[in-house]
Amino acid sequence: MADQSNSNLYHFEEQQLMPAEEMLEIKRKGKKIRIGIPANSNNDEQCLPFTPQAVEILVNAGHEILIETNAGNKARYTDLEYSEAGAIISKNKADIYQCDYIFKVAPYNSNEIDLMRGHQIIFSMLQIDAQNKECINKLMQKKITAIAFEYQKDETGNLPVVQSISEISGIVSMTVASELLSMSSNGKGVLLGGVTGISPASVMILGAETAAESAARAAIGLGAEVKIFDNSVSKLREFERKFNQKIFTSLYYPRVIEKAITSADVVLGAQPFNEVPKYIVPREMIEQMKEGSVIIDLNTPQGGCFETTRCTSMDQPTYIEHGIIHYCVPNISARVSRTTTIALSNIFAAALLDIAECGGITNYIKSHKGFREGVYLYNGILTNNDLGNKFIIPSKDIDLLLAAF
Repeated sequence: MADQSNSNLYHFEEQQLMPAEEMLEIKRKGKKIRIGIPANSNNDEQCLPFTPQAVEILVNAGHEILIETNAGNKARYTDLEYSEAGAIISKNKADIYQCDYIFKVAPYNSNEIDLMRGHQIIFSMLQIDAQNKECINKLMQKKITAIAFEYQKDETGNLPVVQSISEISGIVSMTVASELLSMSSNGKGVLLGGVTGISPASVMILGAETAAESAARAAIGLGAEVKIFDNSVSKLREFERKFNQKIFTSLYYPRVIEKAITSADVVLGAQPFNEVPKYIVPREMIEQMKEGSVIIDLNTPQGGCFETTRCTSMDQPTYIEHGIIHYCVPNISARVSRTTTIALSNIFAAALLDIAECGGITNYIKSHKGFREGVYLYNGILTNNDLGNKFIIPSKDIDLLLAAF
């Protein structure tokens, strides 16, 4: 009995030292979580974080899902499918933003943040270049805990969301390139592939990671000639090892790039996401490209891989500069919104079940270091140095912050 008494005393004292938000999480342990899924207000974003199948799993686990009406239309999921999976369909956007957890793919805008009641957990892409100080300050004032998809790591240290989106983006980029090379898009009228007796199309890829690998596989599968550039010999060596054939690889030597770009039909910027591109192709090199050739930049959110890069939208995805067709949509994976939704859902549904099993977000953040790296606001305190430096807002180390509680 003495041991039991001491144990109860310990838990009482522990809770007395915890902030209100963490005590709330403990009270919820073993109970359902209310999850809100708003519709995308940004026309360029067409993906959702959960499929109806994932919703069904979460509802069967005891959680409550509110989804805004027509939220899944662009991913070809209907309200009926979500309703039959157990979700509550709401016509009132404000109701969605009252939930404990809110999941959205695109970053939250100022109007959406105004609808939040505060002391909530929100998930989305961060896209630092698209952020503004007003939104960050509003989230801080509302004591929000915010998690960025693209910074989350799994138990192996990989970035699951970035890898999934990169893989999809790489494949889609070659589909887009094939379309843009055709006469219907005012391209060169060149087939992205190889035909007997005809020289294959030339594809030049800047980068040697996931997006580049997917793009190279798609291009090689069509029969195109592929050239890979990166600033790391070890990455190039590993890249080449994954293919059963010899591939042209090179470091970012300006003369080699200049020679390759003059004969390229497609040039793909696929340097690592979340990083400023290590090499940017200068305008004078682009001026030497063959008229009607195609540039696709997957690094637009990070400033782009080309001096001529400027952000475009799904409504107007291309522009022509120096006779070269540029495609610079930040989220090219949204072109296959259903596939991307399934990929994201596979990641988030499992994570959410783990969070609930842990007793809430606070416990999960403490026990999962990789996930912790995705947290950029913790109870309204900024924990992301990049955001802090950009907006001149003091940020705190989340490990030190958690140790204080």
